[in-house]
Amino acid sequence: MEAEATDTDRQKSNHSYRRAWARQMRSERKGNETEMTANYHTHTWRCRHAAGTEREYVEAAIENGLKILGFSDHTPYPYPAEYVSGMRMRTDQLEDYVDTVLALKEEYRKDIEIYLGLEVEYYSEYFPKLLSLVKGYPVEYFLLGQHCIGCEIDGDWAGKATDDPQILRNYCAQTAEAMETGHFTYFAHPDLIRFTGDNGIYEEEMRGLCRKANSLHMPLEINLLGLGEDRPYPDRRFWKIAGEENCQVVLGLDAHDPKAFACPEVVRAAEDMVSRYGLRLQETVELRRPIEPE
Repeated sequence: MEAEATDTDRQKSNHSYRRAWARQMRSERKGNETEMTANYHTHTWRCRHAAGTEREYVEAAIENGLKILGFSDHTPYPYPAEYVSGMRMRTDQLEDYVDTVLALKEEYRKDIEIYLGLEVEYYSEYFPKLLSLVKGYPVEYFLLGQHCIGCEIDGDWAGKATDDPQILRNYCAQTAEAMETGHFTYFAHPDLIRFTGDNGIYEEEMRGLCRKANSLHMPLEINLLGLGEDRPYPDRRFWKIAGEENCQVVLGLDAHDPKAFACPEVVRAAEDMVSRYGLRLQETVELRRPIEPE
């Protein structure tokens, strides 16, 4: 028991030192840090394509001047047993995810606000089952991140290039229905759909989507992962429309690595987009609880 107590004390001391180090680094870097004060789009290793520990994300956020950090890993989905997703945490990992984030929320409460969320696709057949799954946990928000059209099991990947207007219309209809549920705080990478067809059709459908978001007071995310990696999104066509429709926007790191927090040049590029297209940038968002805990 003595050795165990000593190890615990040593661990607590090490964590205290690392928190102090992160605060000191933040102080020394003032003037060079990013303009972001909040990021609600942060993943963990459970999604199978992210690196680092949750603690490393927290300390990187503090070091780079953030005041608010939201974890929103890819939600588990209660699919049929025979289907195994390769891009999200398993349902049996949800409790550990919640416990880990809540422990860090308490430990770092004097240094940064930490929130517990999930990035969620809207699949009408399985969404009620997901709500039942998370009902027993204090999840504070959902981000809408529609990676697949229809359903992941047998649908189309939203980021795959297509010139089919029906796929674009299906994406817009599905995400509009998702926003109407009232369960989502904001719409992450709404321009993920990679439509290569007629620009007139793209403008008509995306303008309708922007108007729907506005009517529901739903912020739209400029995705810094896509911007920094020169992906097809952010799609400038979309953000021009969003500016014309006076949409509310938020910046999201979509962090899959603690290094994502040290990206002032990407933040500046996003802020240039905000200025160029006349977008209404929100530094923080009001969280909408997807479901009240039991």
